[in-house]
Amino acid sequence: MIARKEILTDRLIINELQAHDHLFILELVNSPGWLEFIGDRNIQTPDDAVDYIEKITGSPHIKYWTVRLKADDHPAGIITLIKRDYLEYYDIGFAFLPEYTGAGYSSEATRAVLETLPEEVLSDKIVAVTTEENSRSVRLLEKLKFTFESRVEADGKILLQYALNTDEIRIGKIIRSFFSLFDNTLQEPDFRSIHDICSASVSIIRASGEHADLYGLESFIEPRKKMLTDGTLQQFSEFETDEETRIRGNIAQRYSKYSKKGWLNGDYFEGSGHKFFHLRKDTDGWKIAHVIWEDEV
Repeated sequence: MIARKEILTDRLIINELQAHDHLFILELVNSPGWLEFIGDRNIQTPDDAVDYIEKITGSPHIKYWTVRLKADDHPAGIITLIKRDYLEYYDIGFAFLPEYTGAGYSSEATRAVLETLPEEVLSDKIVAVTTEENSRSVRLLEKLKFTFESRVEADGKILLQYALNTDEIRIGKIIRSFFSLFDNTLQEPDFRSIHDICSASVSIIRASGEHADLYGLESFIEPRKKMLTDGTLQQFSEFETDEETRIRGNIAQRYSKYSKKGWLNGDYFEGSGHKFFHLRKDTDGWKIAHVIWEDEV
């Protein structure tokens, strides 16, 4: 289904489930939340857990990822992707040990996995099913911009089906790629990738009070490339902290609230601001056509 690849986020390391994860799986599938909302899989021993993992990794229609904390490499939960017989589209799911719930790890990991999925999986939408009693799961799906679609019956249970338009995933990936262009915390940014996510005629505006600076693609990237590579701006990162996306046919708007931090000429600083992106979809997919931003003072 998907090539093996490690996924890194700010706090997490995400890898495909492996046989050596069996003790963690044994603990997870017997945790209270799993037993209440997913069901008893009758996995009682380490050998049972190994067998369970082998069934998962041997299926072309199932993929599990183990989510670990960067801080201590401890496994915290899983993200799942399953093509179920009773659903038209791929179903994404998540389950975390009790001590790792409520810290935002589930949404961070789920969003990261969604943005690595290939086009043959994305299709028109990704769905997620949960029970009405699982309010924590419902809140997380809503946070991830999934919307309620219908009730479905499976294994004698009535489940709530939520769905996410896959253009939301594609646009989210593009916007986060735009922000990552200016991140030099681990390595020099790949500035060439701006041509992959922006149209050649993109206009970029920096607003500051009553004044505004207008850039084209090259006039925008060149001075920032210099600052990020000559030592002027070090350990710099800029990232979304909130967003809202509206899609209408082949056009879209993304509002991003962002934070940034780094070292400018040897002095540490932090900041925040707002960006609006306008995007257009053509035969090559979504491209950024216009950006306007303003830093908070």
